[in-house]
Amino acid sequence: MTEWTTRAGAFLLGRRTYEIFAGSWPNATDPADEIATALNTRPKFVASRTLEALEWSNSTLLKGDVVAEVAKLKAQDGGEIQVHGSGNLLQTLFRHDLIDTLRIWQFPVVVGGGKRLFGEGATPRGFRLVDTQLASTGAVLHVYERAGDLRYGEAQVGQEWVVFDTATA
Repeated sequence: MTEWTTRAGAFLLGRRTYEIFAGSWPNATDPADEIATALNTRPKFVASRTLEALEWSNSTLLKGDVVAEVAKLKAQDGGEIQVHGSGNLLQTLFRHDLIDTLRIWQFPVVVGGGKRLFGEGATPRGFRLVDTQLASTGAVLHVYERAGDLRYGEAQVGQEWVVFDTATA
């Protein structure tokens, strides 16, 4: 987690995630805590229609069209822009093809219902698995990169033909 978070040049957060992070991370002041240092010192861009002001250092409110603003951020130099949490914002980014890499933590627990990562109306996109890491806790980190448009193929299973997505097959 430390290696991943410290790789970020900036963070892109939705309102709820920003409020949660801004309520706790500024209190983590140990210079040896690399995650806290990255989150507290690097630029943070916040997508919100309701916030008027941001208190957390190096935070900027994205105004107007969030899709256009994120596209501008991606076109600038400054390294990787990471989105943590921010489920509603992620849905917007998926719809507008603004996600290049997915890092998905899978934990060995069942917590019941929740918000879908790939929600209703998500545009089909192709991703390819480039790395998998297993933590000592049993959590698994899967890293996927964009693999172009979704491709379809066919395979015969017995007497039936099955159509499948070749990007994940």
